[in-house]
Amino acid sequence: MSNQRRPLIAGNWKMNGLAKSAGNELLELVKLVRDHKAPNCDILICPPATLVREMAKLAEDNAVDIGGQDCHAAENGAHTGDISAEMLKDAGAGYCIVGHSERRADHGETNAAVKAKAEAALRANMIAVVCVGETLDEREADKTLDVISDQVKNSLPEGATAANTVIAYEPVWAIGTGKTPTPLDVAVVHAHIRSELGSLMNDSDQVRLLYGGSVKGSNAEELMAVENVDGALVGGASLKAADFWPIVATSI
Repeated sequence: MSNQRRPLIAGNWKMNGLAKSAGNELLELVKLVRDHKAPNCDILICPPATLVREMAKLAEDNAVDIGGQDCHAAENGAHTGDISAEMLKDAGAGYCIVGHSERRADHGETNAAVKAKAEAALRANMIAVVCVGETLDEREADKTLDVISDQVKNSLPEGATAANTVIAYEPVWAIGTGKTPTPLDVAVVHAHIRSELGSLMNDSDQVRLLYGGSVKGSNAEELMAVENVDGALVGGASLKAADFWPIVATSI
């Protein structure tokens, strides 16, 4: 982890959480943050859209940042069931995840669609967390770096800078499976992403690169120590403050 880039530990709650129980978990996380005065990292929770406004109110002066899990590319319009970046921002979100593999797979989102959503997040003055990652078939076919190159080049929003864009590498085969790539595997992919960004952005060396995919307290320290890993995008282990905090603690 670079001393030049402030770590970001992000929790993606996916389709989990009701107001009372989720609020209690967030308050417990805020208490842990407050007890440690000034953690040397940014902490982000991305709850379901139904909870964004309530979570933003409970986050206590941004002790924990709140983000959305997805947004529509358009600012408004006849898009039943969708939520615009501006709506998320209005509810209190400061970040928005786009291009998560579950969106790419379950909803057929292309790189172009992800790019449009990332640009919407920037338009709404939020930070876009752009997800990239290969499937098991692609890894076994030795196509990992080709897939990552294609996703980075074609999912990155116009106007991307280190201040408004984060890249999260999540190997699809590791998400929710308990399997994780070796630290060397992660290092190779993150170095490749950093290299690709060099031709796309003036401040590529300052862009935060997160690792995601079965991150938990027992493996977080090893993963966060990998070069070019500037934090984590955590799924299931972020739902409980007691499980999430040991991951956060690797960066404080």
